[in-house]
Amino acid sequence: MLFAMIEVFKGAGILIYPLGICSAAAVFIVCERAYALRRAAVMPADLVDAVVGGRPLVGGKHTVLARIVEFAEQHKNDEGAVKAFARLEINRMERGVPYLDVIYAAAPLIGLTGTVTGLLEVFSQISPDTGLPDPVKFTSGVALALSATVLGLCIAIPSLVGSGYLQRKIENYSAQLDVLLERILQRTRQ
Repeated sequence: MLFAMIEVFKGAGILIYPLGICSAAAVFIVCERAYALRRAAVMPADLVDAVVGGRPLVGGKHTVLARIVEFAEQHKNDEGAVKAFARLEINRMERGVPYLDVIYAAAPLIGLTGTVTGLLEVFSQISPDTGLPDPVKFTSGVALALSATVLGLCIAIPSLVGSGYLQRKIENYSAQLDVLLERILQRTRQ
């Protein structure tokens, strides 16, 4: 199994490097954003309950919701600024996610480029005397050429899933923050 994987990597040729960069970037972005977007870092339950209940705010000092509440208390007479700050916080939560879109679009194209160049190399090995390739070399060459596409797809599919998951999570937080923002603004008016 390990030997087969090494052969697949060799089959991708020089394009294994951009594919590796895409893979590492996708793993980093998904893991970092999943950690940064956990509920305790965005909207801890105790802070949400305090905002909804109109009670004194305690806990969650370094969270998205706490930063919005703090900004609202500092700018009590400027609802527009508070709403703009909340949009900036949502934009901050999206940091890095658009790169996943680039990765899941680019990785299969890089893989396809590797396949095309590999097939060109295989077909250039056809004997000029007989017009036929060596069957063993031909089939192994085609298999190796397709390995770049397989690697590209193996990078693109998890990137697509990760991007969709993170975007949906951000949309949910955004909707919840919109509702809480009205409570926060109502609180600052008093």
